[in-house]
Parts: sequence; structure tokens; C-alpha cells
Amino acid sequence: MSLQSVHRKIVELEKQMQEAAANLDFELAARLRNEIDALSGKAPRQAEDPNDGPAATVVSQPPPGAMGLGTHIPVAEPPKGWKKPKKPSPMTSNVKNRKGR
Repeated sequence: MSLQSVHRKIVELEKQMQEAAANLDFELAARLRNEIDALSGKAPRQAEDPNDGPAATVVSQPPPGAMGLGTHIPVAEPPKGWKKPKKPSPMTSNVKNRKGR
């Protein structure tokens, strides 16, 4: 998913969570909250009541740019529309002969 679609999904889930809380459906609101946390890359929440059983562990991807070594180093990007120049052919006429020195 792209960042924009993830953001739209999070906004939609937040609206649904607010509606569920207003309707006193707290179980649905908690599930929606956990889904929002998973999409935004936050750590999973633990169960509030130990009698509820083990909390579900959510494995999520780290946010882009926070993966691996060296990802904090900015990469210079070429200007828009720039193309790499072609390599010159070694068989062109401007190549001088070594014997002519």
C-alpha cells in the first residue's frame, strides 16, 4: 500500500472507532484501535485484564526509511527528467593511437 492509501485507511478507521465508542461498542473500538496501531507501525498493546488471555501480537513492517543500516543517510536524486549520458564508443575518431606520441 502507498503512504496515501494507508493514511486514508487510518482516517477511515479513526472515524469508525469514534462512532463505535459513541455507540458504546467498546470491543469494536478496541479492535479498530489495534488495527490503526498496526497500520501506523506502533507497538501492539497488551491485554488490560490478565483474565482476558494473551494479547494478540501484531507483526508490522517498519516505516519506510527506518529499515536497515545506512537508511538515515539522504540519497541525492537527479533532477526530474535527467537521463544518464551514453558512454562514448572506444571506436570513435577522437581516440588517439598510442604509437603517435
